[in-house]
Amino acid sequence: MLAGAADAQAVIDAARTAFPGWRDTSLAKRVDLLFRFRELLNARKNELAEIITAEHGKVLPDALGEISRGQEVVEFACGIPHLLKGGFSENASTKLDVFSLRQPLGPVAIIAPFNFPAMVPMWFFPIAIAAGNTVVLKPSEKDPTAAIWLARLWSEAGLPEGVLNVLQGDKVAVDALLDSHDIKAVSFVGSTPIARYVYERGTTTGKRVQALGGAKNHAVVLPDADLDLAADAMVNAGFGSAGERCMAISVLVAVGDIADELVAKIVERTQRLKIGDGTSGTDMGPLVTDTHRHRVASYIEAGAAAGATIVVDGRVIEPYGATVDLTDGFWLGPTVIDHVTPEMTVYTDEIFGPVLSVVRVDTYDKALELINANPFGNGTAIFTNDGGAARRFQNEVEVGMIGINVPIPVPMAYYSFAVGRMFFQILGAIAEFEHTEALRPPAPRQRAATTELATPGRAAMECLGDFQRWGYLMACHALGSPYGCQRVEEAARQMRYKAGAAR
Repeated sequence: MLAGAADAQAVIDAARTAFPGWRDTSLAKRVDLLFRFRELLNARKNELAEIITAEHGKVLPDALGEISRGQEVVEFACGIPHLLKGGFSENASTKLDVFSLRQPLGPVAIIAPFNFPAMVPMWFFPIAIAAGNTVVLKPSEKDPTAAIWLARLWSEAGLPEGVLNVLQGDKVAVDALLDSHDIKAVSFVGSTPIARYVYERGTTTGKRVQALGGAKNHAVVLPDADLDLAADAMVNAGFGSAGERCMAISVLVAVGDIADELVAKIVERTQRLKIGDGTSGTDMGPLVTDTHRHRVASYIEAGAAAGATIVVDGRVIEPYGATVDLTDGFWLGPTVIDHVTPEMTVYTDEIFGPVLSVVRVDTYDKALELINANPFGNGTAIFTNDGGAARRFQNEVEVGMIGINVPIPVPMAYYSFAVGRMFFQILGAIAEFEHTEALRPPAPRQRAATTELATPGRAAMECLGDFQRWGYLMACHALGSPYGCQRVEEAARQMRYKAGAAR
């Protein structure tokens, strides 16, 4: 049963009630609990992987890989005391010291997608919890069990009641989180239309919102590339996790006269993939729902109707294993579509399935123009043995994450997860879940009557005596990141004192 408005409010109330106690829990105790959670997850990750495979459909190695990537963020959060240090400037102005504290925001929300039911929540809740916030996690209704399992593991590790709460629901639950003034920040991963909706509705109540939308990732293969390496990479990056991931390579851009040979190598490898039950040594499992399976299949049909060549048709597959019944499940095999052109829907739309489109171009410049003109920009890759070409691509392509002979360039937890164009309100991971407080001890017989804070995108907060409080100050480079390129500047440089401030 999905949560109604009253259920959602009860969960929000639980997070709000638990916040003061968790906020006041020492960093040492918070970190100790994180280490305990990490050890429990390491010991029982196979159990979680089996849940993901049974409910989502991805094969066991993919499920285990997802957990490992999420665990990296848990381990990163174990070092959070170093990251939560404030700053201090002595005698910033005459007899005026300025220092800053980094404090938790309060209850925050995570709205997670179906494709990574463990990893995506673990992108966020280790940081939020370690920083002293309480969390409401709203998993996808398509595969909600992993979130429940993780919450129980946190409880087993000793997390107090109400610090991590799981809210099972649909749009009713999402709207309750977005409209509640008790929820101070929201992190979302999903489709672009919903990302835009979450951003626009959440910010109307003054929330911090980071919302990651869709993707259409290109890989460029130059004529000098190792074609065997490139073919292996296209198969792994295009069909891993059944293509249901925002960093999948969905477009291969073949430059020059290599396309025929490269496509042949990809087809040969694709036809060796084993499709079936994810627990029985297969390479790819079913899609997540019947509705999604039919949606992906409709793009294959549309590509053929538009004049593209279906060289491997995933609608016709041979199952691996005698126990697999293709009439009972959401099966769709890996698909390769050649001679795709940019106006076809198989190219323009995010398909989110095991479909690799091949676009042929004559030159590197045409390949670059194609990528930079695309509205999506999560990740991209180039395959080449020419260091100069690789460096030029790295500098000229307008995409958040770039791989050089690496198909899925997702960084480690301690590096920025850069994003492309379908992302709203770039925030840092730490900054998303804490605010900076600057304290200005008054000089003798002198007090600042008012303070203006030059905080990007936020109105100056009300002056609270000697304690000036605001969200955070940051600077981001053009490619941005939900994990951050944040810069907390010196408070003194961001303040203009009126009415008798010391100089």
